[in-house]
Amino acid sequence: MNNQKNVATRSYNETKVDDDVFVLTFHNETTDSQQVTREIGSNFIQFHFSIKGSSTFNFNEGRYSLEVLEENSLLLYNPQRELPIDLEVKPNSWLITVLISIKKFHGLFSQEADYITFLSDDNRDKKYYKDGKISPSMAIVLNQLIHFNLNQSIKHIYFKGKTLELLSLYFNRNEEADIEQCPFLVDETNVIKIRKAKDIIISRMAEPPSLQELSDEIGLSLKKLKEGFKQIYGDTVFSFLLDYKMEVARKLLESGDHNVNEVGLKVGYSTSSHFIAAFKKKYGTTPKKYLQSLG
Repeated sequence: MNNQKNVATRSYNETKVDDDVFVLTFHNETTDSQQVTREIGSNFIQFHFSIKGSSTFNFNEGRYSLEVLEENSLLLYNPQRELPIDLEVKPNSWLITVLISIKKFHGLFSQEADYITFLSDDNRDKKYYKDGKISPSMAIVLNQLIHFNLNQSIKHIYFKGKTLELLSLYFNRNEEADIEQCPFLVDETNVIKIRKAKDIIISRMAEPPSLQELSDEIGLSLKKLKEGFKQIYGDTVFSFLLDYKMEVARKLLESGDHNVNEVGLKVGYSTSSHFIAAFKKKYGTTPKKYLQSLG
């Protein structure tokens, strides 16, 4: 099933990726809000991801509303009553929703139910609500779903794979993320410093500072920077930066405004051969072949 409604630069697209699993994409590039309603059974868990702009969910016929801001997520589940989508997607906003039945969800996580709170027997029939931040790794997957441009014949399998990847990232727990092992995480000041480190390497991705320079610039020890970055972003500083650079490169190639050499230079590769090798390692194809696949 694939229902699509388009008006100018406004679209709502629904894709059934498996039994009891749906991906809804809301893409509003207009200057007006977009209203969307959809019935959803009480046996479904809802994951909402605000990639750009913001969206407002209305409940109880508009008597209660909840805004989800950019780079934030919202999980809703209430087995006692239906929670239909009554959504206002604000101007210049993108939102992705994943709907999955509790039965299907249990099947995915049957071995891991202990650490997903609302899967425990005690909570099985309780309503559940959780908001949170979209991690950089989740943002990459969400943008890939929004900007899907592969052959339509493989859309189903692509969306299914990306949906599972997204859920695994959403519930990813770092085995080392123990407050006793990493007490600095309790300190909001250090969290802010690590976020600053992320902003610095992104803003200077073509010529990033060394780890020691980064550590000095944010005023945090090298050890705490390395540990904290891994805790918050799920990756080492330079592995995170590499993923980010490759995603920027992919988008630049898609834009059609730059050749392979120019894209390589923009993301910090002085020789095109190093850029091509890094791109192929990340995406399994060369930049040139990737460009050809877009045509």
